[in-house]
Amino acid sequence: MATAATPIKSAAKGISADAKPFDWEDPFFLDDQLTEEEIAIRDAARDYCQDKLMTRVLEANRHEKFHREIMNEMGALGLLGSTLPEKYGCAGANYTTYGLVAREVERVDSGYRSAMSVQSSLVMHPIYAYGTEEQRMKYLPKLATGEWVGCFGLTEPDHGSDPGGMKTRAVTVPGGYKVSGSKMWITNSPIADVLVIWAKLDGGAIRGFILERGMKGLETPKIEGKFSLRASVTGGIMMDEVMVPVENMLPNVAGLGGPFGCLNNARYGIAWGAMGAAEFCWKQARNYTLDRKQFGRPLAANQLIQKKLADMQTEIALGLQACMRVGRLKDAGHAQPEMISLIKRNNCGKALDIARVARDMHGGNGVSDEYHVIRHVMNLEAVNTYEGTHDVHALILGRAMTGIQAFSSGA
Repeated sequence: MATAATPIKSAAKGISADAKPFDWEDPFFLDDQLTEEEIAIRDAARDYCQDKLMTRVLEANRHEKFHREIMNEMGALGLLGSTLPEKYGCAGANYTTYGLVAREVERVDSGYRSAMSVQSSLVMHPIYAYGTEEQRMKYLPKLATGEWVGCFGLTEPDHGSDPGGMKTRAVTVPGGYKVSGSKMWITNSPIADVLVIWAKLDGGAIRGFILERGMKGLETPKIEGKFSLRASVTGGIMMDEVMVPVENMLPNVAGLGGPFGCLNNARYGIAWGAMGAAEFCWKQARNYTLDRKQFGRPLAANQLIQKKLADMQTEIALGLQACMRVGRLKDAGHAQPEMISLIKRNNCGKALDIARVARDMHGGNGVSDEYHVIRHVMNLEAVNTYEGTHDVHALILGRAMTGIQAFSSGA
């Protein structure tokens, strides 16, 4: 029997009298699952992204221009290497917070989130996780402020999904190594001061090296004519017997486990970020179809439009809850790489689908960059491909289910 201390429940609905009403923007009350600190950092990132990035992105995308000062701005807010310890000038935040920030940045543009992800997960993380204390103290503080920009060199012109086949070599010489080879599709490389490069030693072992701008034989040409991630800068890395001092090798990792450890961190952030892009497209489609009138009523009055919006809402709500769960597991040290493959694959694929449908819902206006949706469509084509394609992550999950390696016929 209900008392004053026991909320009366509706027999028909089973809903407590003090239950919050359904929130179409946050169906599973994700905000209620966050700490005050996580919300504060998320909100600060959101304000910055909307005030400073959204106002730049249209022209940046049109002219393939990355504003270098964005790295300094992100650094000032503590968004670079945010999960690393405060002793290196970083925020010491948890991975859930990192994901929330990635979501806010990519709500504006995937290119901006890519620049942040590379700096944080692919440059600062390996220096922290695999480097010496001397390397950490030398590089991390300046990377954290954005004074230095970093890039990550793994992908090669002929080796993308198969990094183990890399041709870049590091030949042992007195005092260090001479590194020769090329990397392709490298975010930030044309402006990078610090380059984390993966190369094979004489015996075939894969090791990581820290290269610096100005080393003889090092060039970083910009890739022109991209139709995706145009607001970030992408290039190659060309190395012709670049002399790398012995103290610039990352000593605490060998093999592909090193770069894959970095990629797992980045892929986790990508899964969150893709949902930010999807959320923008969903809400833009909702607003457009409410405002746009055809045949005497809003487009949103049509059943087909409402069904599309409901599909978007469903996939985003589920994708964010998956990110939240993996984030908490990652903070506890319990997240497995396969979990990250699952959310990267699912969320990027679903975000691309949502963006494409949203573009279609805008009709002819959908191809205008002033509505921003077509830019997200183009960006998500790349996000769905990089750091493990949709199909490669399927094979990672397939291997976990069957125990069979299907990446090559000889496996």
